[in-house]
Amino acid sequence: MSTDRTHKETYEDGIQMRKAVLGAEHVERSLSNVTDFSRPIQELVTEYCWGAVWTRQGLERKTRSLINLAMLTALNRPHELAVHVRGAEANGCTEDEIQEVLLQTAIYVGVPAALESFRIAENTLNETRARG
Repeated sequence: MSTDRTHKETYEDGIQMRKAVLGAEHVERSLSNVTDFSRPIQELVTEYCWGAVWTRQGLERKTRSLINLAMLTALNRPHELAVHVRGAEANGCTEDEIQEVLLQTAIYVGVPAALESFRIAENTLNETRARG
């Protein structure tokens, strides 16, 4: 990643990456709900999380997705977990890989957190299958 990119360029790269991983509809819905109060956090997340980190060459998007599933389980963030299960699928993660990451979290962050993540992931994967 070039360090001489402008904030606008990093933000635009972030929008593109965010849409590629989470889906354009999800991102557009999130951004359309932005208020004057929430605008700064949405801009920060888009520019730095998606534009500066997710676009780096050091890890494949699939790996980043699996790491996110583990971290979101550890942090007990169910809404974000469901969003990132869909993103993991978009990035080529298999159900088996998602399952293995969640099993790993049971050992390192706790069974209750992993049980909740399994429930959320299974519901999300079933919704995806039902949509075709």
